[in-house]
Amino acid sequence: MTNATSERSRTTGRVVEGLSHALASYSSNVRFDDIPQDVVTFVKHCLLDWLGVTLAGSREDAGRIVREEALEQGGSPQATLIGVGSRTSIAQAALVNGTASHALDYDDVHFAFLGHPTVTVLPAVVAVAERDACNGRDLITAFVAGVEVGSRIGLYVTEAHYARGYHATGTLGTFSAAAGTARMLGLDSETCATALGIAATQSAGLKSMFGTMCKPLHAGMAARNGQYAALLAKRGFSARRDGIECSQGFADTQSPVAAPEGVLEGFGEHFHTRDMLFKYHAACYGTHASIEALTRLRNAHSIESGNVDKVEIRVPTRNLKVCNLQEPRTGLEAKFSLRQVSAMALAGKSTSDIAVYDDNICSDPALVGLRNKIQVAGDAELARGTSEVIVSMDDGVVYREFGNVSVPSKDLDNQGRRLEDKFVTLASPIIGDGKALKVVDLVQKLEQLESMDELIQRCH
Repeated sequence: MTNATSERSRTTGRVVEGLSHALASYSSNVRFDDIPQDVVTFVKHCLLDWLGVTLAGSREDAGRIVREEALEQGGSPQATLIGVGSRTSIAQAALVNGTASHALDYDDVHFAFLGHPTVTVLPAVVAVAERDACNGRDLITAFVAGVEVGSRIGLYVTEAHYARGYHATGTLGTFSAAAGTARMLGLDSETCATALGIAATQSAGLKSMFGTMCKPLHAGMAARNGQYAALLAKRGFSARRDGIECSQGFADTQSPVAAPEGVLEGFGEHFHTRDMLFKYHAACYGTHASIEALTRLRNAHSIESGNVDKVEIRVPTRNLKVCNLQEPRTGLEAKFSLRQVSAMALAGKSTSDIAVYDDNICSDPALVGLRNKIQVAGDAELARGTSEVIVSMDDGVVYREFGNVSVPSKDLDNQGRRLEDKFVTLASPIIGDGKALKVVDLVQKLEQLESMDELIQRCH
């Protein structure tokens, strides 16, 4: 953090005065050469994963409906709708691509951000990159700016924001998209602070909508609204430049708790982009630790689901309000049911195959019978991203396993290979094997690309 930024920000009680300006200053001044190589690699992983889930999500009802409405409305052909190739305005592209990329709930997550940052930042900045012929280095820098700003706001408002019922992908994502777009547009720090103020008054998203199409819409709206905030700020639109921290501002109205300590520390040293967690199961991330633990037990002990007497699953208490639908009726609801996905894991059903999550999976007699043997309980002592599972067999044998999906990978080569496999699996049915492999190659050399044209052209 620069000296100028330090002088303008100070902590008073729960308020960091100058927070918006400090975030805007960082976002406006970060350069590609400031970004470590491993962070650049993370960005490439995020981009490849985003393209894969967006291609697949473009075929989901949520992605289709939003796209159809956008195409009927029309718009200047500035940017591409991933998976279909139609071109429309950058605002509509951000909305449509953002919604599609979260439609499967198969995109990356971030614990400081309290949600899914990539599906809010990339739809906004990729559209602008297309329109303005920006290069790969510009895209990487804008993405990092957006993720860092959103993550630090997430740390400021704490999990209390999420616990109150706000979907952080929609709320914090609006700031991330604004900061990323502002960086792509080259806005100075004062104008970027204005963009964050405009974002503050647009941020929205309710957790009560989980299991419906509104959840992915939150990502699309965050991408569009954040992008729009930066575009308006560039034209001179006015807003408070302390909209995050001011009285009756974002934090004051949307979180009962604020944690100002350390929010502004480590700019240029600690990159929250390194803390991205990727999904290898096509369900809510709150279910992944349980899926991993049950899968290990099943494989290690050759468990036959028909011989299971009962299953006890302990998860962090916070998960009970997120992914504990008891009797899911649709494939979309199944993604938010610990009992359902746990039954699938124990029965050997693929939880990574997006085609498995249809309405029939919820009424399959064998799975319903197994699901009814599963009890889920919250445990306030369990850390986020963990789970303990206890499987009792009908012969009296009891198996116990612990799952932990809270730690970002340190083996980036292995992570890259896993994400390439995931991308090809998602993308090939839509664009073919040849295009899919070419996209992988182009993403790997992202910083060398002079524009996004060839990459985007391969994605439909």
